[in-house]
Amino acid sequence: MTAPAPIPPRVLTVAGSDSGGGAGIQADLKTMLALGTHGMSVLTAVTAQNSLGVQGAWELPADAVRAQYRSVVDDIGVQAVKTGMLSSAALVDTVAELLAGTGAPVVVDPVGVSKHGDALLAAEALDSVRTKLLPVATVATPNLDEVAQLTGVTVTDEPGMRTAAAEILGYGPRWVVIKGGHLPGEAVDLLTDGSEEHWLRAPRLDNRHTHGTGCTLASAIACGLARGQDVPTAVRGAKEYVTGAIRAGFALGGGIGPVDHGWLTRTAG
Repeated sequence: MTAPAPIPPRVLTVAGSDSGGGAGIQADLKTMLALGTHGMSVLTAVTAQNSLGVQGAWELPADAVRAQYRSVVDDIGVQAVKTGMLSSAALVDTVAELLAGTGAPVVVDPVGVSKHGDALLAAEALDSVRTKLLPVATVATPNLDEVAQLTGVTVTDEPGMRTAAAEILGYGPRWVVIKGGHLPGEAVDLLTDGSEEHWLRAPRLDNRHTHGTGCTLASAIACGLARGQDVPTAVRGAKEYVTGAIRAGFALGGGIGPVDHGWLTRTAG
């Protein structure tokens, strides 16, 4: 008699769709598959999006988001949740309430703008992110633009990343990753819980095709947490995965192409 197949760790993404396939729900699910987990999704918004930018975005009703979430969590269960584009205060409030009652580690990517500078979060939703979403986060992963949106802190160097981390931690997440990819020099991120500090460095890669890096990093962290890793181990592994994906990023369309979520498989082959 054949033994039943082992069940992979289950990871849920709550995010928007990227029709071009480089970021959002599509990037999350690709990452989850690449890292050996079972990815599930709660769609919050639909975007018309390609390598040139976002041409349109349509938010789903809060009831539709709640129904998707309950459908997955109540039947299948989750071992980690990742959030991305939530677009409005109503959706931020809804998702934060759902996360608070779930009991799984949560990675919050506080998506504010797209790679092309398109707004993906209403200005009036920022306070809900600060007061409701960040307090339920195990790890928050803002980039420097999102740090400025949330805290007013403009980061121009590594000491500024430490200041930004303290500001974000003040909103309640257990850990924060300040992503310093927009600074010159090495691609450096700061992971801290306010007492431990981990500076994660990678060489600056000469590849402009980096669409989806933030979604991919947050999803990869969630995969590590779903596997039972501690936060520093999960973040370190996610950084290595994203660095490889950026190195293998490829051109699509006439603008910024995506990172290669399948680079591990292609390298192994």
